[in-house]
Amino acid sequence: MDLCWLVFLAGLALLPPLGEIHKQLILLGFAVFQILEGRLLRKMTSWKGPALAVAVKLALATLLIGHTGELAINSRYYPIFYVPVVTAAMLFGPAATLAWTGATSTAYLSYLWPALQDFRIDAAGIEELALRVLFLFLVAMIINRFVMETRGQRDLYRHTAEDLDASNRELRRVQADARRAERLAALGQLSAGLAHEIRNPLAVIKGSAEMLEQNLQHSDAVSRELAGYISSEVNRANQLVSRFLDFARPGKLHRVPTAVVPLLDRALEEACARWPQSAVAVERSFDPALADLPLDATLMERAFANLASNAFEAMANQNGRLQVAAAAAANGGARIEFRDTGPGVPGELRDQIFNPFFTTKPAGVGLGLAIVAKIVDQHGGTLRLIEDGRAGAAFEIVLPPD
Repeated sequence: MDLCWLVFLAGLALLPPLGEIHKQLILLGFAVFQILEGRLLRKMTSWKGPALAVAVKLALATLLIGHTGELAINSRYYPIFYVPVVTAAMLFGPAATLAWTGATSTAYLSYLWPALQDFRIDAAGIEELALRVLFLFLVAMIINRFVMETRGQRDLYRHTAEDLDASNRELRRVQADARRAERLAALGQLSAGLAHEIRNPLAVIKGSAEMLEQNLQHSDAVSRELAGYISSEVNRANQLVSRFLDFARPGKLHRVPTAVVPLLDRALEEACARWPQSAVAVERSFDPALADLPLDATLMERAFANLASNAFEAMANQNGRLQVAAAAAANGGARIEFRDTGPGVPGELRDQIFNPFFTTKPAGVGLGLAIVAKIVDQHGGTLRLIEDGRAGAAFEIVLPPD
C-alpha cells in the first residue's frame, strides 16, 4: 500500500507546476509521513495517534493547495483534501469523521477570503464550491460506514473466536475430567477387589506374627525383633489396604450445614502437628461472613488436611509460607485457596497430579490429591491447579451453595 502511495505522489510531482519547489517539498512530506504513519499509529494507540495523522495530512493538503494555483481556491489539486477525509473515515467513528470533514472543508474554504479581495464569485462558482464540499462529506460517510461495518464484523469474528477458544478449553477440561472419572472407576474396582483379596492373608499373617511373638518371649533379641518387624509391616500394609478401600468405596455423604472456617483451622492444626519441626508460616485469610454450606464435615476436613499436608511436605526443608484463603464464590458457595511457596508442579505433570497412584515422592502412594478430587467431586464442587505464573503451587476448591 505504501508503494501505491509513493507512485501516486510521484505522479503528482510530475504534473504542473513542475517548477514549484514548495509543491515538491510538500509532496515529499506526504511521502515521508505516509511511510512513518504505520509506526506512529502503533506507538500511539489512543486517539492521539489517529488525530495527529489526520491533522498532519490536513496541514500538508492545505499547504499544497496554496502553492498549486494563482488562486488557491481554484487549484486543480483540491482533491488532495480527500486524503485527510478518507484517513479520518478509516480511523474514527461517524461523529469524529464528520468533525474532521468539517475541519477539512473549513481549511479549503479559508482560501475563499483572500480571493474575494480581488475577485467576485458568481452563482456558478458558489455551486462549484458547494459541490466540492458536499462530495467531501459524501465520500467521508460512505467510507466510514464501510469501515464501521468491517470493524463490527471483525469484532464479531474476534468474539466468536474467543468464545470458541473458551469452549474448546472447557471441552478439553470436561474430556480430561471424564477420562479421569473413567480411570477412577476402573482403578477403584480393581483396588476394591485387590484390597479384599489381600486383607485375608494379611489377617492370617498378623495372627501368626502375634503368636510367634508370644512364643519368642524367652528367645534371643534378634528373633523377637524380626517378629516385631513382621507385625509392624503387616499393620503398615493393612493401613495401605484401608486407604485403597476408602478410595474405592462409593461412599455416602452425610451433608449438614457446616461452617467452612473451623474445618480449615482443624486441617491446618493437623498439618502443623504432623510436621512439628517445620518452619512454614501459615497465613489465614478467612471471610467471617462466609455462609454455612451443606458438607460432609469429616470428608471435607480430610480434603483440606491433605492439601495442607502436601504444602508442608513440599516446603519441609525451607522457610516457606502457606497462604489459605476462604471467601464467597461467584456461584454463592465458597472459594478456598491453598497457595504455598514450594517448588511448584512441573508443567509436564500438571495433567497427571489428580490421577490415582501418580506420585513423585519416593515413599508416596499417589492417592492424596486423588482423594481430595473425589471428595470435592462428591460435593459437586471443582478442584483445580491455579496456573498464574507465580512461584509455588496453588490449589483452588470451589464449593456450590447447595
